[in-house]
Amino acid sequence: VKEWFWYGEGGKIHLNIRYGSKIIELAKGKNAIEVADTKELLDTLALIRTAVMAGELDSQIEATSEKLRAVFTR
Repeated sequence: VKEWFWYGEGGKIHLNIRYGSKIIELAKGKNAIEVADTKELLDTLALIRTAVMAGELDSQIEATSEKLRAVFTR
């Protein structure tokens, strides 16, 4: 299992959102979220869940899904 978060400079927490083994690009050139502490991490994960359920990440998930499927069609 790949880690989905790590600690950066100053103790800040960085996390990736994954679709399978691929990291979802959240914005052009950006694939991680930085939060100050575990409280903010939990709040951020709740926001991400809400965004996914509302379909706000559908285009990013689809793009990542296509990249993942391409690996299997070679």
